[in-house]
Amino acid sequence: MEETQKPAQVARKWFWLSILANALLLILAGGAILFAFTLSYDLQDAKIQLEKSKEDKRRVEAYLAESRARVNEVEREIKRLSQALNAPDPAQVDSGKPTLPVKVRFRKSYLGIGLVAVIENTSTHYLTLVLTTRNPTTSTAKRFQIEIKPNDDIAFGHDDGWKFTSGDELNLYNDNYHAFKARVP
Repeated sequence: MEETQKPAQVARKWFWLSILANALLLILAGGAILFAFTLSYDLQDAKIQLEKSKEDKRRVEAYLAESRARVNEVEREIKRLSQALNAPDPAQVDSGKPTLPVKVRFRKSYLGIGLVAVIENTSTHYLTLVLTTRNPTTSTAKRFQIEIKPNDDIAFGHDDGWKFTSGDELNLYNDNYHAFKARVP
């Protein structure tokens, strides 16, 4: 009887051994699947971080390009201002020119709208002048061209495009003369 029990015991041992081996294989397979899932998750996270890094790099490069453009613009402005600073003073350029042969006075408008500038040509030849006006309070300015006959005068006011008020600046220019500047009283 012992001999019949021996093969049954051996078969039982193999049965339990195979169940144990299968359980170990199942645990190992589950661990491998869990490890693969963890690696997959880490890989996705790494891809997301890489995309964020690429986007950050793109933004930094765009910012650098914009900053370089601003630097170039500032350098051009510095160069322009440096050239303007080194340009001859208009007062010095005009220093060899004679005084503009004009007299300017201001009167009330006959229609009662502001003041009128009366510009008199005291020379014996026609004068073509560039007249600029500026109101320092409102920061508005205009430019006009006028012609005055010899020994004549013209009235310039609201009908001509500018209503003078106290404090306005009037400038007269001609290439052959010093610039004439006046302020409305």
